Order: sequence, then structure tokens, then C-alpha cells
Amino acid sequence: MTDTRAAPGIAAVHLYPTTMNTYGDRGNMAALTRRAALRGVAVHWQAVELGDEPPARCDLVFMGGGQDRVQQAAAADLARLRPWLSGVIDDGGVVFAVCAGLQLLGRRYVAADGSELSGLGLLDLETLAARPGEWRLIGNVVADVADPAGSGDSGRSRLLVGFENHGGRTFLGAARPLGRVRVGFGNNGRDGGEGAQAGRVIATYLHGPVLPKNAWLTDHLLGLALDHAGGGALAPAAHAREDLAQREAVAVAERDAARRGRRGRGVRRPRAGEAR
Repeated sequence: MTDTRAAPGIAAVHLYPTTMNTYGDRGNMAALTRRAALRGVAVHWQAVELGDEPPARCDLVFMGGGQDRVQQAAAADLARLRPWLSGVIDDGGVVFAVCAGLQLLGRRYVAADGSELSGLGLLDLETLAARPGEWRLIGNVVADVADPAGSGDSGRSRLLVGFENHGGRTFLGAARPLGRVRVGFGNNGRDGGEGAQAGRVIATYLHGPVLPKNAWLTDHLLGLALDHAGGGALAPAAHAREDLAQREAVAVAERDAARRGRRGRGVRRPRAGEAR
């Protein structure tokens, strides 16, 4: 007898795929879709561009990075979507944001001239633009994640790898960092934190895209989204290729750090008169 029950599915929204897709962030969708398919789970993506109406039901929202010139337009449109996005979060849906997406989920972005771009305030953090003479925070990152999104798995540390490239310095309030950097700069080059999380809202500065090299994070997001969709627990799936990619990323980051003398929280700022 044929089983006619519908396969479990995840309703997912990609916010601003045309304008917020820096450094291959669209590849995060591919990783989520592929690793869900390994378990027989379909991810049904809906693109929501500037001015579009979002769907009533949503299990997972993804927003990638974007250049400064599009961030203001995205911020204005996100203000319109704030009640919807807040509703997704309150209902237990998952939100995953990268770089500019992280900044826009915070309270505000303060430009170098002192002007402010209001964020959604869904994460307790703020971002300050680099001051004159400060470097952009660029390079490969290796971070330790002790307990992703309050999963309770505090006894098992995870590695998070990726590539950062941001001028803004993000400082967390009540939100806690997603990870602690071993190699790289992290949120601000000072306190060693990388990314932010609060409940089922998870954000990172890491591009690459980040998920193909971090299968555990991909599966963590999928597990939360599938739970919200009523599909039960996410079944285990092998990730040998993803682990190999992660090990290579770690090796590259450590080689770069050793060559440049840059470990832990990054390099010091140049003194006046020094070459940048």
C-alpha cells in the first residue's frame, strides 16, 4: 500500500535576494535545501523583495548581506515588515541573518558622520561605522560556539568558520555572541565575540557562504524550522564533505593568521604615523 501522507515541508522566506546577496550568501539557501532533501524534507522558498508582501505562514527567514547603498533601502522596507517579522519570531519561527542582515536586526547603525540608521530592534545590539584611520575587519574566521541558540548542548563545542568583511563595529547588549573567535576579528575586533543570538534569531558576520562549511549550523537551523513546521525532529545525515571543507577553511585561516601575525582578536590599530 502506498503511503500518501505528504512529506514534511519547511516554509522559508528569502528577504531581498536581489539586493542583499553579498559574497555568495545565496549559497546558504542551497545548503539548507540540500541538507533538508537528504532527510526527505522539502524547503519551499519564497522571495520577498522590496515592497513585496510576505506570506502568512513562515518557519524560516533568511536575510543576507548587502552594500551600504542598499542597506538604507532595506532598512526602510524592513520597518514596514517589522510586525510580520516580529510575529514570526514570537510564534517560534527561525530567523538567520548575515552581515548587513545582522546590523539591520539591531537597534541602530551609527555612520561616521554621526547620522543614524534605525534598525528593527529585534536583537539588542548596535553598530558603529569605522572611524577615520580604522581598518575594515577582513579575513578568515574560526570561532568556537559553545551552545548554539540555547540548545542546551553546552557540553559540545562547535567550530564556526567563514569569511568576514565589514567596516562596522557591532556591540551587543542583552543578545549574546554566537561564538568566540580563535582567529579573526569578530563583531568589533575588541571583545572576541562573533555574531549574535537571542532565542531562535541567529546572526553572523560570516560570508563564504557560511552554511556549506558548517553543516552543524545548517542542521541546527533546519531542526528548529522543522520543529516549528510540525515535522518532528530532524533525522541525522552524514556531512563528510562539509567537514572536509571546514577543516580546509580552518587550515587556511590559521596559515593566514600565522603569516600576518594575527590571532585571536586580530591586529592592533596603527599608531599615528604608522603605515596602515
